Amino acid sequence: MTETLTSAGPAPAVTDDPADTVIAVRNLTKSYGDRQVVRDVSFEVRRQEIFGILGHNGAGKTTTVEIVQGLRRADGGEIRVLGLDPARDRDELTSSIGSQLQSSALPERLRVAEALRLFARIAGDVVDWRELAAEWELDRLERTAFGSLSGGEKQRLFLALALVQKPRLVFLDELTQGLDPTARRETWRLIERIRDHGATVVLVSHYMDEVERLCDRVGVLHEGRIAAIGTPSELVTEHGGAVQTRFTAHDADLGPTLAALAGVTDVHVDGTAYQVAGTTEAPFEVARTLDDHGLRPRDFSVLRPSLEDVFMTITGETIAATSREGAGR
Repeated sequence: MTETLTSAGPAPAVTDDPADTVIAVRNLTKSYGDRQVVRDVSFEVRRQEIFGILGHNGAGKTTTVEIVQGLRRADGGEIRVLGLDPARDRDELTSSIGSQLQSSALPERLRVAEALRLFARIAGDVVDWRELAAEWELDRLERTAFGSLSGGEKQRLFLALALVQKPRLVFLDELTQGLDPTARRETWRLIERIRDHGATVVLVSHYMDEVERLCDRVGVLHEGRIAAIGTPSELVTEHGGAVQTRFTAHDADLGPTLAALAGVTDVHVDGTAYQVAGTTEAPFEVARTLDDHGLRPRDFSVLRPSLEDVFMTITGETIAATSREGAGR
């Protein structure tokens, strides 16, 4: 079942379990003046998973991850990151965290090699920056100025810089915003490499395809609150609505038979065109029934709900529409 966290009653106290829980957040709140942007948020991130935070602009995504990293102070709640309090133990925590923030930028004239060497030196030369450049295919760009890089090359550099201290936990905030489709997919592959190398990743995004492709679990933020948490498939099953099965059947009156099938919730017949709504099991029952009747329609199709449908159910709006508003953090 999908885990749903709301503000009804206090959440359990934070418990430190470094073996499985990398981040534990309970009842987090944050306001700017009289505007509350994070409202009683609770979630956990598990070791070596890609955890997505999905929401439109202004939902509180960036504020939440900045508080978790110790970059902002919370007004209330409990937070543990790698067993530490990010507000109190930020210096100790910094050596274990890599981060690419939404506002990341470098001087236009700074060369790739200079950036890698500088960041590696600040991190204590934990890794050889030349090896990092080769691993992330930046060696051919070492003499190139940051301002001359393409969008995809800049993001590859930011990812490499986030790894100069071999972090156990990496935060990526709207990493692929503004990239073309090819650069986005290349960046996705690089993010998966980070996880495969043993790090835990927190990915902030408002792109549905990105979250579905990359994330092991997703927390949906709406108006500063966690509306739902689960795997993409759990969220779709719980909140996405019915699965639609469509086909054409000539010279057959299948309406009553299909309506009686397990998992079927609605049958609409328009002449020879059938549309059957139901649970995830319903299409299999429909296909079996058609086969029993000796029917194998060539236009048989199944339309399953997506994360976009989940977002619509939770917020009442498409994420594309809400993201255009750009109202806050």
